[in-house]
Amino acid sequence: MCGIVGYAGSQDALGILIGGLESLEYRGYDSAGVAVYDHGKFEVTRATGKLIELKKALASKHRTASAPVGIGHTRWATHGRPTETNAHPHTAGRVSLIHNGIIENYLPLRAMLEEKGCHFLSETDTEVAAHLLNTLLEDGMEPLAAMRAMCAQVKGSYAFLALDSKNPDRVLVAKNSTPIIIGRGEGENFIASDIPAILQHTRRIIVLEDGDLAQITAGTVYIENKGTEVARKEEVISWDPITAQKGGFKHFMLKEIYDQSRVIGDTLRGRISESDGSVKMPELEPLRAKAATLKRIVLVACGTAWHACLEGKFFLEEFAGIPCEVDYASEFRYRTGLIDSDTLVIAVSQSGETLDTLGALECAIGKGITLAVCNVVGASICRKADMVLYTHAGPEISVASTKAFTTQLVALQLLAIFLAEVRNSMSANARRNVLHAMLQLPAAIAQTLKVDSEVASVAKGFFQARDFLFLGRGRCYPIALEGALKLKEISYIHAEGYPAGEMKHGPIALIDEQMPVVMVLQRERPLFEKTVSNLKEVEARGARVIVVTDATDEDLKGIAAQAIVKIPFVAHETSPLLLNIPLQMLAYHVAVLNGTDVDLPRNLAKSVTVE
Repeated sequence: MCGIVGYAGSQDALGILIGGLESLEYRGYDSAGVAVYDHGKFEVTRATGKLIELKKALASKHRTASAPVGIGHTRWATHGRPTETNAHPHTAGRVSLIHNGIIENYLPLRAMLEEKGCHFLSETDTEVAAHLLNTLLEDGMEPLAAMRAMCAQVKGSYAFLALDSKNPDRVLVAKNSTPIIIGRGEGENFIASDIPAILQHTRRIIVLEDGDLAQITAGTVYIENKGTEVARKEEVISWDPITAQKGGFKHFMLKEIYDQSRVIGDTLRGRISESDGSVKMPELEPLRAKAATLKRIVLVACGTAWHACLEGKFFLEEFAGIPCEVDYASEFRYRTGLIDSDTLVIAVSQSGETLDTLGALECAIGKGITLAVCNVVGASICRKADMVLYTHAGPEISVASTKAFTTQLVALQLLAIFLAEVRNSMSANARRNVLHAMLQLPAAIAQTLKVDSEVASVAKGFFQARDFLFLGRGRCYPIALEGALKLKEISYIHAEGYPAGEMKHGPIALIDEQMPVVMVLQRERPLFEKTVSNLKEVEARGARVIVVTDATDEDLKGIAAQAIVKIPFVAHETSPLLLNIPLQMLAYHVAVLNGTDVDLPRNLAKSVTVE
């Protein structure tokens, strides 16, 4: 959840740490802090609020020398309020330490350390690790041995970075169930929780695995697991640092909405053979032999990815003819899942580090067939699953997911067609038609983006509403849910998504002249007529109706609404993805009009790596 950066080299560590934290601020922004080794002691600076507050605190210190080693952290509060005292790094004796994750047994560890005379200043679980490591070092252990002994006593998820004032040339690192990477340089090395933090300095990346400990100096990288040195593969990242910048847009979210035309092409590229109606994905070949006997598919995810799974269920059942269930990962992992060898479990996550999704996937390992749908190469979920289907959305900086969601929809649709071909549940001609429509998506999205100014005008008439209701049927029901989630995430306006047919079973009681209702209206029959009927019921109760549709002008005759946003029609199978884009725009423009922090909404973080 939090952002972590570390450095050992010959440059001034502070500038590198701040630059890295700027790239990671979307991961946590309750507080931030840095520690550098300077003139025989740690210089620790912490501040509450966003990174700008830390910069102000550093500017007031008037440093006179550079420090070649340091660690930095931006926090999303779990244990302890967002205060300066609870901010990282935490210092105990000769140790300064930062942490991402949750130490589950911190209370008994704290009690044990207090009995030994340790004095705690914060409410956090992390300070326990700092005191424990300091105690072990003071007992005479070498730094890496002390880190190993500390981790042996800690239960939970963690990525630790620590400095020892008596060994000031190195950064100690430990990883379990929380992402951490090492960047290799010439005469310098970097550590971070995510690639964008160090991409401006190096493209050579090592992804640490669970149980890894590392000792990083300017010239060396030592990694061990279970006390034995290990060699982890070095990867070269192809991302251009510019892709992590706003590119002239006011917010990352708006840039990423506009990115969708391009990244959908990246998701599709090289995977479609339109001539024979087939999907070419070598990464799924292990599934080919087992596809014919699949009796059930279980999709697990959280948040926006869960909505992608709901949409994917329609395609998997319709194309491949396999019964599907969609489950919240946070619920699935604590319930008897009844997974067997004829069950495919699909875990969907943008970051690949979502702890609940990772836990749900682990419940299926060794029982069923596991597949990860993920955006981040080398993420934890990818390393644990039998197979990985990458979405290729590129870095997504805004906390509210947009392009990651649409690429997940495309990836799941490709999977459905792959299974349909293997199982012979869909004719080659039918597959060709769907694939042809998918290949038109980049151009269709570019056309859809032209309604942006129209949606911005619509937002001006509705941004002061206290509640919204989003309705859709069939494939557009998950799109209604996602539209409601986007609005509430970034504008802080209460919004609910419902299947339009369920409106009479409760939500209709909320509708009055003050309630905006967003109707996602797909032209597909017979659901078009059914949805229009629901729309008439909403109108009859005086609601302020916004229609987002791909229907024709003829179809829309007689529909009264405060606003009708029309988008291009390509095919019924691809309509939901296109209809989703104006909903993203509506959420964005309403949030801007309300003055909220669009990219960093309160209480949320990009990658939820804690329960």
